[in-house]
Amino acid sequence: MLEGKVQTEHLSENAIGTLLPNPLYMTFKRVWESLVIIASFPITLPIMAITAILIKLENPGPAMFIQERVGQGGKVFRIYKFRSMTIKEAGAEDKFATQEQARVTKVGKVIRKVRIDELPQFFNVLKGDMSLIGPRPEQDSFVKQFEKEIPFYGYRHMVKPGITGWAQVVQGYADDTESTTEKVAYDLYYIKHLSFWLDINIVFKTIRTMLTGFGAK
Repeated sequence: MLEGKVQTEHLSENAIGTLLPNPLYMTFKRVWESLVIIASFPITLPIMAITAILIKLENPGPAMFIQERVGQGGKVFRIYKFRSMTIKEAGAEDKFATQEQARVTKVGKVIRKVRIDELPQFFNVLKGDMSLIGPRPEQDSFVKQFEKEIPFYGYRHMVKPGITGWAQVVQGYADDTESTTEKVAYDLYYIKHLSFWLDINIVFKTIRTMLTGFGAK
């Protein structure tokens, strides 16, 4: 409780049942997150429109970046983001953002720092693929790798992935097996203690993160 994470080295298969979130709250969570997103549209939609224009003006290519990620129950879905890098070459291998810094555009650096690049995921939430708050979704190639290397990694898919989450506001960005193992510990803590009060705490921490640029890559 003090560290805000589950000690995965002491976790057993029998303990996984304690991670199951309250189904009533999950329904309420879907409602309140959708209402918050819809209420924010008078502000966020103009920001998204301006961002799309700036991306198109700076660098050739689409304003949106669409990629397959792994969601709840291991189901693959298409995530929406504003493109913050130059176009990736066809057939290039998947890499973490820290390994792709040379491709980040000027507009991309700004929208990543304040998390504007994540705003199109509001539509992922309204579609039901994601939550506003939850574990961040990863690419399938990384999921397969981490499921082999990190115990209980797959259990972070017990809930819908989120735009922001406990691991993001407490730990920051994870880009290797060691830091991802730490992230899983935070993700499982979030799932185990999932509640309205924890979600609201993450909302306030996310605002702090946006203002400070903590964990941006």
